[in-house]
Amino acid sequence: MLENFKLEGARSRSKKKTVVSVKRLLQDLGGHQPWGCPWAYLSHRQRRFSILGGPILSTSVASLLGELLHEELALRWEQLLLDDAFTGGALAWVPGRTPGAGQLVYPAGGALDRLYFQKVNLTPGSEPRVLGDPGHIRLRGPVRQVVTRTVQGEALLAVRSDYHCALWKVSKQGQPAPLQVLQVEKGATGISLSPHLPGELAICSRSGAICLWTPQDGLQQLYKDPETLVFRDPSPWRWADFTAHPRVLTVGDRTGVKMVDTQGPQGCGLLLFRGGAEASCQKGERVLLTQYLGECGPECLHPTLHLICTQFSLYLVDERLPLVPLLKWNHGLPSAPLLARLLPPPRTGLPRPLLLAGQGGELQLLHIAGEGASTPRLAGPPQSLPSRSDSLSAFPPLEPKSQWRLQERLTAPAIGLAAAIPPSANTPVLSLFQLSAAGDVFHQGLHLQADPGPDSPAPTASWTPQATASCSRWLKALLEVPPAPPVWAAPTFSHRRLLGCFEPQKAEGKAPEGLRTAMAKGRLLQLRDLGLLPTEERAPAPEPGPEDELSERLEAAWEGQAAAWWERRRGSSLGPSKQPKRHKRRTQLSNTFSSLSGRLDLSDAASPPPSPERTLPAARPQPPVTPPSQESTQELWARAVPSERQQTLRDYMAELPLRGDAPGGASVPSSQTSSVRATPSRQRAAVRSGSQPHCKKPRMGF
Repeated sequence: MLENFKLEGARSRSKKKTVVSVKRLLQDLGGHQPWGCPWAYLSHRQRRFSILGGPILSTSVASLLGELLHEELALRWEQLLLDDAFTGGALAWVPGRTPGAGQLVYPAGGALDRLYFQKVNLTPGSEPRVLGDPGHIRLRGPVRQVVTRTVQGEALLAVRSDYHCALWKVSKQGQPAPLQVLQVEKGATGISLSPHLPGELAICSRSGAICLWTPQDGLQQLYKDPETLVFRDPSPWRWADFTAHPRVLTVGDRTGVKMVDTQGPQGCGLLLFRGGAEASCQKGERVLLTQYLGECGPECLHPTLHLICTQFSLYLVDERLPLVPLLKWNHGLPSAPLLARLLPPPRTGLPRPLLLAGQGGELQLLHIAGEGASTPRLAGPPQSLPSRSDSLSAFPPLEPKSQWRLQERLTAPAIGLAAAIPPSANTPVLSLFQLSAAGDVFHQGLHLQADPGPDSPAPTASWTPQATASCSRWLKALLEVPPAPPVWAAPTFSHRRLLGCFEPQKAEGKAPEGLRTAMAKGRLLQLRDLGLLPTEERAPAPEPGPEDELSERLEAAWEGQAAAWWERRRGSSLGPSKQPKRHKRRTQLSNTFSSLSGRLDLSDAASPPPSPERTLPAARPQPPVTPPSQESTQELWARAVPSERQQTLRDYMAELPLRGDAPGGASVPSSQTSSVRATPSRQRAAVRSGSQPHCKKPRMGF
């Protein structure tokens, strides 16, 4: 390939257009093909590269694409089973300066790469009021997780993408200010904000590393183990959170949760939870989410509690009593619970609500009681909340296509969960926000019971006139006909420039020259360019006459009278007094001679009554005298016949009546005469077959 590619960066002085500069080619490939863009830009250098290097690079490119395709299919299959990219949720509520005021932080856009900040005012007894248009920040990747926490009066916001993590500080006016952006080469799986020190951030990667970032010390690695904690599991998912001690973190994977001391030797720790007999786990049960529930406050739960969710159950674990859960409850969600939110109590002395959301949008509300030194317990049975798909019946009936689009948007996977309880003198109202994978933010207002007991009814969603009007506007915007997508056209390139890169090959004939002329002019290649004459149109076939046997048979079969036609045909050919004979297999040419001899040689066999036009005399006529011209003609075609057979053939030909000389006006058709005269050897076979008696069986195939 060195004769077609120039590896140096200097400009080549060669005038050959078959030499491609590799440096320029890499610049074209890197600058004109952005990620995810199907409009691939084709330049003449790229086109020449594909022509020159295609035969050599085809095997290596195919193997590379095969490996990438296998990796992508395996990743897609894992995502169909469990998509853990949005573990923790991508929706957060940042409280404002006044009670009930705050802003929602969530991603939107087709690629979820825009982080929106929407100010909202929560009023008891009415729908939340949106204040102005949301501000947004454009990021370089899809947003997977959004975490917010207020520590010592300072509101912090952390965002996780696939390969980046960022930290913002939110002012009292609600304006975010960036603090740090970190790049994770192996891919980030989880982030957590410290409840003890402002600005402290824990980051997990797919390689098994746990890092801690602080404004004072920067980024430092605390723990790394590519293997799982308890038993082998192929999932690279890792999770980290804080504990009651500021220097102790929890590290989790699919098999269990471990507590790690940041000031101790690396690798040592104590198992907090293990998927096994200690927790009465089921077969195949895996950890999906772990969350620290302890917060500093007068009405908080015990600061050593942790929430652990699996695909079957929910566990409350105390740091002081590892491996043995204090509480276990089978949640029964049909999808994986990847979102959980612990809310402050609506009033003093009431249990704390705990929201649990499945990936399919299912919601459950639990009330956890137990302050101070008391053991945590469930205050009343868990309650199932109305999901987004349950509100489908409240919409007006639509046509099937629009109904399907509405149902598809309402049943999209849930990727974010946020909740707030505005201050109210009457029955407390839970404002619940849910973010779907389609980028829609849904709100539900739920009335909470002051004392949730075993017989208390489940919370119901309230449909206010404001909510109905908001849903109507959203439905109208959803069903609007989108603009027609631009018609895709293949990128154009100069074929004249490409054709000039190669020397014309010398070829004989007019075809290569005609091909080059048609390509140079950019017109369609025609037959005259290749030196071929256009084929003449064939004359139409004559219409079938009244004696066309095939047409009669097809017409009878179409009318369902094929059996009657066959009986009529047998009766007309055999006669009323004869039995049908066995069919003799003959070739087409022997049938022709047999029919010819049967017409000219009258026998005693019964035959159907002939038509007046083909009537022959009963007496055999005398052999006519052959003119000298005809004898000379017969001598010409008889030269190829052996001498011992010529006399027999002359005697047979003398028996044939000539055109115009046969008695009774009978004559032999010209086609039959020409066929007889053209093949003397087959005439002898016809004479032999005509001389044999009819009762003798024919040979095989004749």
